[in-house]
Amino acid sequence: MNFINTQSILASALLLLPATALAQSPAPPISADTPAPAVSPLEEAHEQAHKSDESLWEFEMSGYGELQFSWLDHGPDPTREGGSRSDSRLVFDQTRFVIELEGEFPYEIEFGAEVEFEHGGTGTAMEIEYEEFGEFDTEIGKGGEVLLEELYLGKGFGGGKYRLRAGRLYVAVGLLPDYHKPTQYLGSARPESESTLLPAVWSEMGAEFRANLGIFELTAQVVNGLDSTGFSSQRWVASGQQTRFEFIRASDLAGVLRADARPLEGVLVGASAYYGNTTRNRPSADLAKQCADPSITNKRDVAPCGYISAPLLIIDAHAAVDLAPVRARAAVIWGHLNNAELISSKNRVLSNKLGVLRSEVAEQALAAWGELGVDIAHFTSLQPHHRVEPFVRVEYYDTMLNPPDTSFDNPRFETQLVSGGVGYALHDTITAKLDWTHRRHGTDAIASENTVRMGLGFVF
Repeated sequence: MNFINTQSILASALLLLPATALAQSPAPPISADTPAPAVSPLEEAHEQAHKSDESLWEFEMSGYGELQFSWLDHGPDPTREGGSRSDSRLVFDQTRFVIELEGEFPYEIEFGAEVEFEHGGTGTAMEIEYEEFGEFDTEIGKGGEVLLEELYLGKGFGGGKYRLRAGRLYVAVGLLPDYHKPTQYLGSARPESESTLLPAVWSEMGAEFRANLGIFELTAQVVNGLDSTGFSSQRWVASGQQTRFEFIRASDLAGVLRADARPLEGVLVGASAYYGNTTRNRPSADLAKQCADPSITNKRDVAPCGYISAPLLIIDAHAAVDLAPVRARAAVIWGHLNNAELISSKNRVLSNKLGVLRSEVAEQALAAWGELGVDIAHFTSLQPHHRVEPFVRVEYYDTMLNPPDTSFDNPRFETQLVSGGVGYALHDTITAKLDWTHRRHGTDAIASENTVRMGLGFVF
């Protein structure tokens, strides 16, 4: 009993010692010359947020919307002999509505998210696939889709000179990743050539490093590769973006390098290259190699002798000029796909439920476009809040530039377009455009097509 009391007394004394010492220690003298203790940016932001009861994040919301009203002189089925038949029809489209949210956190940490509503929203709708002999397809999408086009977390270094991001990012190929808003291109629609060959606007999961070196900006990305079951005659690799399944296959990755230069304010020139395999991102392992030695039959391996390689290379050169009163854009995109013939043979027997076109894909494809506009309001008292901009756009693309030997080189896939019209913009925020487009194919045996389109757009 005495032992317990002694232990309790000693323990209480040890606990009281620090408190007693603190109580007896003299307080440090407070002087006006004593420097304030250093406070980190995070502590300062946290203190400020605590005082104001606000989040540490600083948010900014932006976005844009587009509407189109079109008149077409041709029918909807381009696969008929001689091309689309003459027709007179109207097509209205709530093209897209995009909401962008950006957040900044202390220590140059950022996040970004972008949600796009295409053609209306979600639901169940029917679609006619003329490339599939007029088959009706059921799509989850009420005439459109809801897409999460960007979702990333990033960190800046060196006062924003270097930036590292990870998440869902725009793939840095072509001109549309930087010029896809309705006030940034001259026509009432985005260039058909670039948006036919490549996913528009193309985003994938991965990581990005960007360096701003004066007039030069360098971008390096590693992203998930494409799924070659979506490759087709009509759109080459554009439908290879993985959107059919919940999870994105990244068994094959792709690397992107891009270099841009801004020698003058308002002038951009650059080039990019994309390279990545497309085999192991297919839903099933149907491009596995046949073993030369039949005795190699390990039933536990999906591909005991490996996979057939089908890498994709895309190169582009691009330029943009914004020197009032002149605006111009131009891009050339060329691509090469290895083993296109083998991919075509496998795609022909894919299930209808996969929702792909199941047509041949070419080894090579090419797209080139350029547009030029002159702001005539620049010469009047309407400037600078108004812009009245006559423009012309010329495009060429061929999604079957070099088809497999076993495939028919259909001239329908070689397309030339000439567009002309006028655009109006108020405060570079609200825009209205009216233009006419003439489309010709690779042979005079296929009827040409005309479209008159009015576009309305806004940016906020």
